[in-house]
Amino acid sequence: MSSTLSTRDKSILIGLYLSKFDEEAIKAFDFKGFNEAFNALGYSIGARPASIKNYRDEFDPLFPNPRKGWHKRPLREYCRVFYDNFSALDFYSFTELVKSFVFSNYEIDKIIERIEKKDRSESVAKRLITGRAAEEYFKTKFNSVDSFKGFNLTDTTVMACGFDFKLSLNENFYCVEVKGLSTSSGNISLTEKEFHVATELKHQFCLFIAMNFSEKPFHETIFDPVNSRLKFKKIERQITQVNYSSVV
Repeated sequence: MSSTLSTRDKSILIGLYLSKFDEEAIKAFDFKGFNEAFNALGYSIGARPASIKNYRDEFDPLFPNPRKGWHKRPLREYCRVFYDNFSALDFYSFTELVKSFVFSNYEIDKIIERIEKKDRSESVAKRLITGRAAEEYFKTKFNSVDSFKGFNLTDTTVMACGFDFKLSLNENFYCVEVKGLSTSSGNISLTEKEFHVATELKHQFCLFIAMNFSEKPFHETIFDPVNSRLKFKKIERQITQVNYSSVV
């Protein structure tokens, strides 16, 4: 269903979800608070965080929560349609609906999660902020970086090529790896492939770090990160791979 909904539709539904379930919704996504919810969910669907907040506030008078919302005006008609059609959804169903908006290929994700032992330290919020939300934030902000002005954007996130985006202008190009942080500082890591590509490309490789999603996001760009002020420590983990063979 989510593929047939517009960005505005998804924004309205997320606002309805946050209004109806309030703190329970925040806990379901492991957010630190509503600001992080507005930022992470908003950027993940390509909407302004303020839009998510405004729709939550619009629905607030209809639910028992501590906020008054927009109680001095009636619910707008197009919002009423979503309220009538979705407000009866139970918590689990509505949470699954919102996750289908903010995670790419969520149905496939659920199958993999059921089969594999996921790292439980990676919360829903962390997955969003280090992935989809940070990447969508980059798409809205890259033109504000002086070195990128006028460049064309190519999304390479599904190509497993060691960077998330390629920016091109005539013969010039940059390869950009996007990282996200919930707070204004924290740890980032590069895969072996990302580190190798960064080493080879030097100044044409850029780390774009989107941070502080828990309050108000901002970003930092670091060109040639391997030879920058960042100090990367190599961490090796040994993995035992088991195969099963048969005769056909």
